[in-house]
Amino acid sequence: MAKVDVLLGLQWGDEGKGKIVDVLAPKYDVVARFQGGPNAGHTLEFDGKKHVLHQIPSGIFRDKTKNIIGNGVVLDPIVLKKEIDGVHEKFGLDLRHNLFISKKAQLIIPTHRLLDQAYETAKGENKIGSTLKGIGPTYQDKIGRQGLRVGDILSPNFKDKFNHLTSIHFSILKDHTIQYNWEELSTQFFHAVEFIKQFNLIESEYFINQEIQNGSSVLAEGAQGSLLDIDFGSYPFVTSSNTVTAGACTGLGVAPKHIGEVYGIFKAYSTRVGSGPFPTELVNDEGERMRKEGNEFGSTTGRPRRCGWIDLPSLKYSIMINGVTQLLMMKADVLSIFPTIKICTHYQLENGTTTDALPYELVNEKITPVYTEMPGWQTDVKGISKSEMPEALQNYIVFLEKALNVPITIVSTGPDRTQTIYR
Repeated sequence: MAKVDVLLGLQWGDEGKGKIVDVLAPKYDVVARFQGGPNAGHTLEFDGKKHVLHQIPSGIFRDKTKNIIGNGVVLDPIVLKKEIDGVHEKFGLDLRHNLFISKKAQLIIPTHRLLDQAYETAKGENKIGSTLKGIGPTYQDKIGRQGLRVGDILSPNFKDKFNHLTSIHFSILKDHTIQYNWEELSTQFFHAVEFIKQFNLIESEYFINQEIQNGSSVLAEGAQGSLLDIDFGSYPFVTSSNTVTAGACTGLGVAPKHIGEVYGIFKAYSTRVGSGPFPTELVNDEGERMRKEGNEFGSTTGRPRRCGWIDLPSLKYSIMINGVTQLLMMKADVLSIFPTIKICTHYQLENGTTTDALPYELVNEKITPVYTEMPGWQTDVKGISKSEMPEALQNYIVFLEKALNVPITIVSTGPDRTQTIYR
């Protein structure tokens, strides 16, 4: 029987998942998103074109691949319509034959976005750095058992259900000062809902299990990163879903016994968007150079990303939680500008102890990274072949493999799908 392989980020998101799904997609019959929503930004580059996907699985550019938006996803019909229209205009693709949407996926309605804005503003100094896409409030309504799901749009009394939920939201919003045009927002929403009805709205758990029974190869595509997981991330500076392998089971209706390979993606350095702890952050010229060289600006928000050296304690933690079987290292080309490269191997805590475990106090305690230094390769590696890999880069990879105890099977040396080394 076929297995479901899982691909996910091991850091704080933005690891390069979109590119890798696009590279791996030809091997898979099905690509499925299992959590998150339009807060994801998966950037794909090929044939000289660049495109960012927010909700549609990254296998969409491969004609024979079935793409599923799973039950664990929160879906904004307005964003989805815009995204589908964009793919059609730019690439001439009609997604009605290979995009499948779970009826159990939760709907992001316009008041969810307004609530997100209100809650984040109210936090003031303690804000989380939300993308303000309505993700948190939608998952809150899901857990509070009052949310709306994609399948509800087919109900004859959908408008009544919508009005009931918005009335609950408006009673909260009246205590906040937020500018909005409700008539415009609701008109846009219902227009998008009608548009979505043209697509394959499915019982995705039956669909995906049937594909497994039929021997189809399935790739579950994660969004955000493992260190943003609601349970295992740097709480409260996290997203609202389970971004780890276990989330693929609940977000698609797949039993744990069906999980196969777990691809863990990480950058050759570290980045983070928004607030929260970041032990190896470089708040200096080095960090600024890293940001410029790596073009580290959010694909969803455009915000500059915080940058720093690679952090092995957090990577080991993510590998353990996810059961990673293969590592994929992204953006090796960005480090080409540095004569010396630092690797954080341990943390020094305030009480003087040294550890390579992720402490519970990560958020509140000052953590000092303990570094090992290696010589950089200082040569342009964009698009090089395996045989052209400089020795210093090979040494860096071997050092990481030994420390993490998992093979690094792919090294990305540029944004295009062709700039990929298979080891």
